[in-house]
Amino acid sequence: MELQSDLAIARPPMNAGRAYLRLARPKQWSKNVLVFAAPGAAGVLDHGDALAKSLVAFVAFCAAAAGTYAWNDSLDVEADRRHPVKCNRPVASGAISVRAAQIFGSVLIAAAIGVSFAASWRLALVVAGYLVITFTYSGWLKHEPVLDLALVAAGFVLRAVAGGAAVDVPISTWFLIVAASGSLFMVTGKRSAEKAELGSAAAGHRRALAGYSASFLLYVRAVSSSVAILAYCLWAFEKSQHAGNAAWFQLSIIPFVLGVLRYALLLDHGGGGAPEELVLSDRFILAFGALWAVVFAIAVYVS
Repeated sequence: MELQSDLAIARPPMNAGRAYLRLARPKQWSKNVLVFAAPGAAGVLDHGDALAKSLVAFVAFCAAAAGTYAWNDSLDVEADRRHPVKCNRPVASGAISVRAAQIFGSVLIAAAIGVSFAASWRLALVVAGYLVITFTYSGWLKHEPVLDLALVAAGFVLRAVAGGAAVDVPISTWFLIVAASGSLFMVTGKRSAEKAELGSAAAGHRRALAGYSASFLLYVRAVSSSVAILAYCLWAFEKSQHAGNAAWFQLSIIPFVLGVLRYALLLDHGGGGAPEELVLSDRFILAFGALWAVVFAIAVYVS
């Protein structure tokens, strides 16, 4: 313990600017590309106004998410200090005080709401709903098994809804089902990885983990991934009935399914604790994602 303490003292202090950047977690902002999904599926991203409003939605969600991360870290500081990786976060490590993190988070949240109005009052409502869900999760429901999965997944769904709200395009029911079930699949994979990594100490870090068994999490992963694949297939065939490039919508099913299966394989091997890092570091998922994007873009934008 004395050696560990000496090492901590000898470690150079984190630069303030770098500490606040880490507190905002820019790596997590990759999740916010979901705001482009609905406008992209509606075929309006090649319109200047729609693209600009989608970018506003992206910026608003980046600010909102960063603000909630700052508040979450300030509330979870003691639990994070018991985690082998999260103990290095700026608040847990002492680089940023709890009070400073809360002020920083509040400024970002206010900016997120203000920026949203530049696109649409509907977007501002969605961002506000995201903030309510996130704070409800952080303050209470993250300790309740199943509900914690549902609320985190709901945050992803609201990102997808935000794009439609920003540019005022209708959102397909199948689209929402794919977004919800796909999000639940990724969130459950994260919980599986946390439970496996922390072992008996899992409940000390995240109380809800005590209510999950490995078999239950595996069951939820199987159900949610199956629903996501089925809903996407139905959505693709529905879209193909109203498009001149019907075959391209149907072909997009192949890279989508391969991407889901590849992610499921990585989860089975113990990955998933940081979904954004897992996705961005696996060349096969990136390849499937790029192939899907190309095929889908052809289906939507090439007549």
